[in-house]
Amino acid sequence: MEFFKSVWHNRRMLGNLIKHDFKNRYLGNHLGIIWAFIQPVVMISIYWFVFTYGLKAGKIDNSVPFLVWLMAGLIPWFFISDAIMSCSSAITSQSFLVKKIVFNVKLLPVVKIGSALIVSIIFWLLLVICLLVYGYYPDLNWVGVIYFLGCAVALILSLGLLLSSITVFMPDVGQMVSIFIQVMFWATPIFWNKDMLHGKLQLIILFNPFAYIVDGIRDSVIYDIPFCGHYKNGLFFWVFTIVLFIIGNRVFNKLRPHFADVL
Repeated sequence: MEFFKSVWHNRRMLGNLIKHDFKNRYLGNHLGIIWAFIQPVVMISIYWFVFTYGLKAGKIDNSVPFLVWLMAGLIPWFFISDAIMSCSSAITSQSFLVKKIVFNVKLLPVVKIGSALIVSIIFWLLLVICLLVYGYYPDLNWVGVIYFLGCAVALILSLGLLLSSITVFMPDVGQMVSIFIQVMFWATPIFWNKDMLHGKLQLIILFNPFAYIVDGIRDSVIYDIPFCGHYKNGLFFWVFTIVLFIIGNRVFNKLRPHFADVL
């Protein structure tokens, strides 16, 4: 509770740090912030072309256009992967703040998550436009997107506290995180349908917290399934996330006094 109180009391400072971090990520480039959108848009275009014309994945379930289905899975993943990678280096990339005793270093992962969320806003708007073009109009179930974004933030924050503190002492963690992101990208039903798995293979979905988020958002905007329709997976997700947050918080608190010595 002290952590969340600190976030609330420092909300104005956090807002300024998020804006500063967002600008610094693309400062010095001629195209500036445009680079934040070029790579994901190119990736979506390539995946759409390859799977639509190369692999003939025209529609999902004979009803859902592949582009809509793909964007509903890829866009949440762009935010998740970007935020996790940024959070893992939250301490080492802001070492000048770590040495300031009055600053709560534990807020740095929150800054990285906020910065990644700003970048993803444009993509969420593109998803909405794509849905409208294909005849998917807003309804009450779209509120589930907000819930699942909250789930994503909670999971990323829990991972961020753990990874950012360990990275200070083990720089190789950054490379491990990159590999982890690649593995989870293919282990999460972004390009494949969860209904393809049967029997014990369904555990891949149950024990993959990222699958809960991606599937939940896709079901909310495409299949009109309310967010509470995934209560079994949701129960596991929140137990896992809360335990991970407790572990990450304790590890961070233990290592925090030694940050300045290493940096």
